[in-house]
Amino acid sequence: MSKPKYYITTAIAYASGKPHIGNTYEIVLADSIARFKREQGYDVFFQTGTDEHGQKIELKAEAAGITPKQHVDKVAGEIRRIWDLMNTSYDKFIRTTDPEHELQVQKIFKKLYEQGDIYKSSYEGLYCTPCESFWTESQLVDGKCPDCGREVKPAKEEAYFFKMSKYADRLIEHINTHPEFIQPVSRKNEMMNNFLLPGLQDLCVSRTSFKWGIPVDFDDKHVVYVWLDALTNYITGIGYDCDGNSSELFQKNWPADLHLIGKDIIRFHTIYWPIFLMALGLPLPKQVFGHPWLLQGDGKMSKSKGNVLYADDLVDFFGVDAVRYFVLHEMPFDNDGVISWELMVERMNSDLANTLGNLVNRTISMTNKYFGGVVRNAGVSEPVDEELKAVALAVPGKVSKKMDDLRVADAITEIFTLFKRCNKYIDETMPWALAKDEAKQDRLATVLYNLTESIAIGASLLESFMPDTSEKILTQLNAKKRSLDEMNTFGLYESGTRVTDQPEILFARQDVKEVLERAEKLHEAQAAAAAAEAGSTEEKAAEEETGIDIEPKEEITFDDFEKLQFQVGEIIACEAVKKSKKLLCSQVKIGSQVKQIVSGIKAHYTPEEMVGKKVMVLVNLKPAKLAGVLSEGMLLCAEDENGELSLMVPEKKMPSGAEIC
Repeated sequence: MSKPKYYITTAIAYASGKPHIGNTYEIVLADSIARFKREQGYDVFFQTGTDEHGQKIELKAEAAGITPKQHVDKVAGEIRRIWDLMNTSYDKFIRTTDPEHELQVQKIFKKLYEQGDIYKSSYEGLYCTPCESFWTESQLVDGKCPDCGREVKPAKEEAYFFKMSKYADRLIEHINTHPEFIQPVSRKNEMMNNFLLPGLQDLCVSRTSFKWGIPVDFDDKHVVYVWLDALTNYITGIGYDCDGNSSELFQKNWPADLHLIGKDIIRFHTIYWPIFLMALGLPLPKQVFGHPWLLQGDGKMSKSKGNVLYADDLVDFFGVDAVRYFVLHEMPFDNDGVISWELMVERMNSDLANTLGNLVNRTISMTNKYFGGVVRNAGVSEPVDEELKAVALAVPGKVSKKMDDLRVADAITEIFTLFKRCNKYIDETMPWALAKDEAKQDRLATVLYNLTESIAIGASLLESFMPDTSEKILTQLNAKKRSLDEMNTFGLYESGTRVTDQPEILFARQDVKEVLERAEKLHEAQAAAAAAEAGSTEEKAAEEETGIDIEPKEEITFDDFEKLQFQVGEIIACEAVKKSKKLLCSQVKIGSQVKQIVSGIKAHYTPEEMVGKKVMVLVNLKPAKLAGVLSEGMLLCAEDENGELSLMVPEKKMPSGAEIC
């Protein structure tokens, strides 16, 4: 009898730079699901990879003096190194620069064009460079971009468009009849109410303003724009052929059972991607899960501050399985999780070193001390034993249910509930007291057998989440890993088995002060490296830069200038504006007051990067609403010829509220 298939994918990582721990969380999450599905008897195919085209990569490569391909080769190698470091069991690592992928993207583009789903037209209107958006006169707010409030200029650009509205009703019906398609439910409601029901605009699927992309083979001025290129990896990676000669792997695995992605790209995977598939005549993926984000504890993560957390640095401090445990356990189902050095140490000491590590060590040590390492079931039972057995037998089913619902953190909690019950069982039975009474040796042997059997069940369940730790525990117990079916029986550990005579410390307790001191040195080194990189870039720019000329504005008098009030502000909170893809809403502390300021800089800064920055603020700008959100000022930015923005920040340390004059 053949196994049922299960095809799981992650989003492909953007090859612009080294992934931080928040990026790494996704591959570890996907790996835990893939491993558990294998335990459930599925034939799993697990795909991940890198997204390697686009203007940002072209610009980064140019700044580094290398070709875009050289840049993505380096970054893709680094991403794969980290995925491997984290012991992830992917079956395919696709790169969008793979020749077979590029060929199929060109075929797909041409097919959709020939069947009338893609058409050639142009953007024309009032163009906002930072937002890369065209607007009509009626859409402007006070004559400026409705998203970011900046100047717009007449412009026109040729492009190919996909007719999204053609498939919108069909997609709405699919979502309504397949409630499991978008998870969590909050993401589904957001897609329906904010995008589908108000009506879809046609989607730009080609660009002419940069060259680093897959060429449209019948119109070489154009390259395929990011989403049609990146999203199709899920089918090209398993052998889809647009001409009808798809591989057996594709025939077996499509449709995908699960696309695991970050919540920030849910729209592209639940609207654009299904519509592309409909146009190709392919079935839709069974489920798209938009997981929450893993955020730095203080909300601030930037290279310049030297406090970006990377998986390999955390592994150096705590080990692979401790980092896997942390990122999986600390992420709620549909809310953002938090990571910090202090929290890592707390979990290391309480959950891993104490609850788990100490349990295994004590059990093996007592077996060696009292019975020469031999575990024997003497069959002398008491009522308290039945309580432990009931927990041990119930846990596998509970874990399976949580994993079927993608509640991975809750699944791990169930396993640790068993380990905690084992520790309580030790306190209840007091083996050290039983050892003092010769008449109770059989009872003592039974207690240690029950502990060993329960730990073996828990360690087997732990394999999907902490594979190395699971193997180490079972090796020390001289036990085989149990299948889920075998976990329905208590007592499979063979009586008379000898455990190791030298129990290994699974997790060493950490001193939080020492960890923070080491972390501070690490961050100082990161900040120095970032400063050196920035200095090198600035030196090169100074040699090559010819400057930028912009259209001059009307002269003003000093009296006009004096009407403007500029001050230093500190951003204390920031979030994306829900109804806009361009806007961030910041709470800015200026002296003793806090102003809410909306800025069109989402493409250039994440909310986490914004928090903690000291910025230059135009304070007395008349309040206005952008995308329905009140803005009480303006953050000052510099803009280059490519529309890249940089917040203006004080060169020296300045207090919030300091006047800029």
